[in-house]
Amino acid sequence: MAGGTLDIWPLGLLHPGSRTVNLAIDLPVEVDLELANKGYRIRQGRSEIAVDSPRELAESEGGALIGQIALDIDLPPSTLRIKSTSPLGGGLGASSALAVATLAAAEAIAGGTPSSATQLARRARDIEARLMNLPTGVQDHFPALLGGALEIEYRPGGERVRSLEVDIESLGDSMLVAYTGQSHFSAGNNWRIVRRRLEGDAEIIELFDGIRDTAEELPQVLEQGDWQSAGKLVAREWSYRSQLAEGISTPEIEALLATAGREGAWGGKACGAGGGGCIVLLCPADRRRRIAEALAAAGARVLPARPVASGLEVVRSAIHS
Repeated sequence: MAGGTLDIWPLGLLHPGSRTVNLAIDLPVEVDLELANKGYRIRQGRSEIAVDSPRELAESEGGALIGQIALDIDLPPSTLRIKSTSPLGGGLGASSALAVATLAAAEAIAGGTPSSATQLARRARDIEARLMNLPTGVQDHFPALLGGALEIEYRPGGERVRSLEVDIESLGDSMLVAYTGQSHFSAGNNWRIVRRRLEGDAEIIELFDGIRDTAEELPQVLEQGDWQSAGKLVAREWSYRSQLAEGISTPEIEALLATAGREGAWGGKACGAGGGGCIVLLCPADRRRRIAEALAAAGARVLPARPVASGLEVVRSAIHS
């Protein structure tokens, strides 16, 4: 909802007081992990990948993330069945949810003491950075792990994560998530922005200060249940974010935000790094259906997404012969 990108080290440290405010929504990722006698098999929808080694999996087109995880944790031969309800390239953190779910499932099979949410988030971040050969952050991982509305503050020595006391049901009545139909790729945009900030670009510094200051105001407004003010802050954050790099904003995104605004939405923004993917909007509850219809008429796919208080759930099952 505000403060993304500042989670990429060391950007948050360069803007003291930086935080990300985000929200878990009920578009879950499910990973069913079962040990096998040999080989590695991934099944997702109608697609299937079968290889002999984690290295082959990491080099495959559809299994690179799982393969990198398997390499990092020495995952024994396994079969993974994956279900994801998020649109591909939606900017909703589905790949990060997949990473932490896979790590947690592997830990459950191995036994021993499970990692904390912070440990899982950092390990998943590092694996993703190795996979993409680019710096990545942690803010996508914590909602999948903890659920609810979160304030993630970036301090020397590590993140401070606080669960916000938010009326999740009421917030859901005033929130809409819609897919633009354009898949996005965040890593390229993020790296260009990080590089400009590290080089001391004055424009980028000013924009990040604006993003930080907006995100700092949002937690209190959310805890007060003032969705109108929250919507205006989300829109203000987008006014800064959309200027960080060419391509973050697109004509399609701006057209959908304008459509929602004409129908009474208080404010919105693109999720993730923009360039496509999904948008999130806050609006009066009694205008939600009308706005959803207007977005659909404009070509967006409104998702059945609401805030959810729960996060990661690990279920162990035994098969008896």
